[in-house]
Amino acid sequence: MKRPPYHRGLFDQSKPLMKKTIAQSFANLKGSGIGLMPFLPAGYPDLATTVATLKTASAAGATVIEVGFPFSDPIADGPTIQAAFTAALSHKLKIADVFDAVQGCSADLSAPLVAMVSHSIVFRHGPEKFFARARAAGFSGILIPDLPPPEAQSVCKLIRAAGLDTVLLVAPTTSAVRRKEIADLCSGFIYYLSISGITGIRDQLPADLARNVSELKSLTDKPVCVGFGIHTPQQMKELGKYADGAIVGSAIVKLMNEKAGGGTEAVARAVGDYCTGLIAGSH
Repeated sequence: MKRPPYHRGLFDQSKPLMKKTIAQSFANLKGSGIGLMPFLPAGYPDLATTVATLKTASAAGATVIEVGFPFSDPIADGPTIQAAFTAALSHKLKIADVFDAVQGCSADLSAPLVAMVSHSIVFRHGPEKFFARARAAGFSGILIPDLPPPEAQSVCKLIRAAGLDTVLLVAPTTSAVRRKEIADLCSGFIYYLSISGITGIRDQLPADLARNVSELKSLTDKPVCVGFGIHTPQQMKELGKYADGAIVGSAIVKLMNEKAGGGTEAVARAVGDYCTGLIAGSH
């Protein structure tokens, strides 16, 4: 497979950037507001667009970028992200293609990358092989949404042995004991689901979100980031009172779909502008 071309018109790439670790990226936020974590589905609408959009999201100031590996049976993804995954898989996208595309552009990114991938994909590929390849491609962390403890313990050891950070999910229904167990397994950040259910744009943040996040932060010194439904600067500003990061997925994928007819640069610019607006409006 040929690696997707660079899109030099999007911003200056004359000098390679120094990618921060996940810890450094969050440390740099101290006193400057909440971090933005855009979610990008790999291979949608194609890998060239994935590469270009990674660059504009990073240049816009993303704290971390989550890259979703398409899966035919997603765990909690709503219809918008499911449709993007289905479209990517219809082009016969392979795991190696995603790794090659990321490796081809990772030197141009300052934001660390987290791979969001189903455990079944990792298992079929071979965990040690997958994590080593992810590290070589330029990923900084791994999020496996369908791997709860205690099964996650051995896998997290393999992830950290490969030089990657671990990220796990906590839901509103997760018990206090299980929350502590999950927090202890995370080395990058903790992904807190704002609601139980599937991803998708929502106008209101849950009434108990602040309390739940604050209770979770009392159990750990790792950053706590909130996902599911977030899509406006106002929501990010509200989250900034108690959370470390906001994960924005469905709204970005919806925007990508709307701009797809304009080609790769149109999609990438739109996502970069959207990320810039979210960050600026959240302070």
